[in-house]
Amino acid sequence: MPDSTMTAIAIRDGKGAADALHPVQVPRPVAGEGQVLIRVHAAGINRPDLLQRQGHYPPPPGAPETLGLEVAGEVVTGAGRWQPGDRVCALLAGGGYAQYVAVDARQVLPLPEGCDFVHAAALPETVFTVFANVFEHGQLKAGERLLLHGATSGIGVMAIQMAKAAGAQVLATARGADKAAQARTLGADIAVDTRAGSFVEPAKAAGGIDVSLDMVGASVFADTLAVLNPRGRIVYIAAQGGGTLEVPIMELMRRQAVLTGSTLRPRSAEEKGRLATEIERRVWPWIAQGQVKVLVDRTFPLERAAQAHAYLEAGQHLGKVVLTMA
Repeated sequence: MPDSTMTAIAIRDGKGAADALHPVQVPRPVAGEGQVLIRVHAAGINRPDLLQRQGHYPPPPGAPETLGLEVAGEVVTGAGRWQPGDRVCALLAGGGYAQYVAVDARQVLPLPEGCDFVHAAALPETVFTVFANVFEHGQLKAGERLLLHGATSGIGVMAIQMAKAAGAQVLATARGADKAAQARTLGADIAVDTRAGSFVEPAKAAGGIDVSLDMVGASVFADTLAVLNPRGRIVYIAAQGGGTLEVPIMELMRRQAVLTGSTLRPRSAEEKGRLATEIERRVWPWIAQGQVKVLVDRTFPLERAAQAHAYLEAGQHLGKVVLTMA
């Protein structure tokens, strides 16, 4: 039957450069117990997708081999609160670069008020990551100051806006004056061009930082610790600048500092469902009220996933890159 297959993106030879991505025909998934089948209209692209394509980030057991951690579309087969025709977005463990995806109903959210499919597809991975790490692990509170590296990445754009919506201040770093200016436009109270100088003095002049959302790792650890306020929290979500720290334990003790971090993909559906409930309650109103805006830099058709990955790797984007389905 023609409708038993779908177009998805595969990785030639299992891993490689961006041009290893190519469209193939594969069986359409069938929703299992407690799952929703979604006809995908748009799928967000994230850094973990690039790592998986390169062979460095395999999917967890039971997850599809196909790339893609977030989608938006229409429900085909419902479960739980979801009915056919509902417009939704969803957090996935994989499988988003395809025309259909089956996902646990607890990981599905309604499109926020005012969002179309393209913008909603750019939400789940970034919002879940920021919420879990900044507001749960990092315990960021109103009046505190967040240090954020990579201000114009998808995570950075969302973290700036969510922190400001929660009443916190933001010190953002970016590589280049233009990107620092963009961070200030998004709401950052201080934005430092790290090609021109260190963030240490501006951070100290501002009164130090209480939480650091860190995607860089070892190369900025000493400077981050130097500006950390007593009982400050450093939360790791990546280690693009080195994954092994040399920790001065006495300094850590003196500051009563907390080093923590997490990954999102391996978490259980139950845990992701808990996060989804909290995000719908706390973050979706910020989006509806315009306090948090979804920034999409560029879209590519599904069949051009290779070009989309190459564009993201070039690093000139502001916000998210999204695939769209015919």
